[in-house]
Amino acid sequence: MNRKLKSVELFAGCGGMALGFERAGFHPLLLNDFDKAACNSLKANRPEWNVIQGDVSKIDFEQFQGKDVDLLSGGFPCQSFSYAGKQLGLEDTRGTLFYEYARALDIIQPKMFVAENVKGLITHDNGNTLKTIISVFEKMGYKVYSPKVLKAVNYNVPQKRERVFIVGVRSDLKDLIQWDYPTDTTKGDPLTIRDALFAGRLYDCDVPLSVGSTYNEKKKKVLDLVPPGGWWKDLPKDIQKEYMMKSFYSLGGKTGIARRFSWDEPSLTLLCSPAQKQTERCHPDETRPFTIREYARIQTFPDDWIFSGSITNQYKQIGNAVPPNLSEAIGKSIFYALKKHCFS
Repeated sequence: MNRKLKSVELFAGCGGMALGFERAGFHPLLLNDFDKAACNSLKANRPEWNVIQGDVSKIDFEQFQGKDVDLLSGGFPCQSFSYAGKQLGLEDTRGTLFYEYARALDIIQPKMFVAENVKGLITHDNGNTLKTIISVFEKMGYKVYSPKVLKAVNYNVPQKRERVFIVGVRSDLKDLIQWDYPTDTTKGDPLTIRDALFAGRLYDCDVPLSVGSTYNEKKKKVLDLVPPGGWWKDLPKDIQKEYMMKSFYSLGGKTGIARRFSWDEPSLTLLCSPAQKQTERCHPDETRPFTIREYARIQTFPDDWIFSGSITNQYKQIGNAVPPNLSEAIGKSIFYALKKHCFS
């Protein structure tokens, strides 16, 4: 277990997946992201990592040929693909960020790969997007396991976040490497916001002080009326209509509007902004959004993990990240699958 396995990660963000994989036993040869602030976060936390900020299409992946890379990882943004070629091959995805992930996979030829994305990828474009992705991976010589939606709350994360994972093994290794998705690691009841922010202390929140967004006076007056665990439906009818305007009459969704969390439940998915009307994430007791460090704690980042950039960008980095506890679980499952082959 002391030996590190080698990985390359694209679309690395502020390091949620990289941190979890590091704990699992991987050493990144390269991490890339276009966002400068996210890359500065990576560099601040792990100066020894090879972080390349910039356009992924400019990276020469041939430098990793013959380097016996064990894993390619990353969460490429979900985009529609063209079906003009009708072969569902790599050329049908040109111009998308998936194309760059696939290009890296084709050139580096790691033993395994893991890609993560939003749950909606399963049904995106009536399933055609996922069908294309799997077809491309298979044509590159990989056995692709059935994609699976993992619930973060099942992996020691106090949050109802769901992400789809796609994992594959190089075809020449499919009989040597036996892998399956990690079993649930949460013991007992799901972790709650209280578990996250109080960390075992009964009375005093131990989250480090930090900056955070605020509500304007109009929004604050409305959210003052919402009880812990409540939302817009707990408001008086006239305030509902005034606050929600056209949204009041629309169908479906709206579960994030005027949302105040409860101490004794897991958080809803933390998004890139905690204060917009559709994504409000109000503190259980105080009428304010969670601070940066509270956001990070709920995402299972350690308290000493540094986030660079503006407050807005820090929220974005944390909201976009894979929770380190979740990525550690899937990282360990891949590490142990590779271990027998790699250490033989």
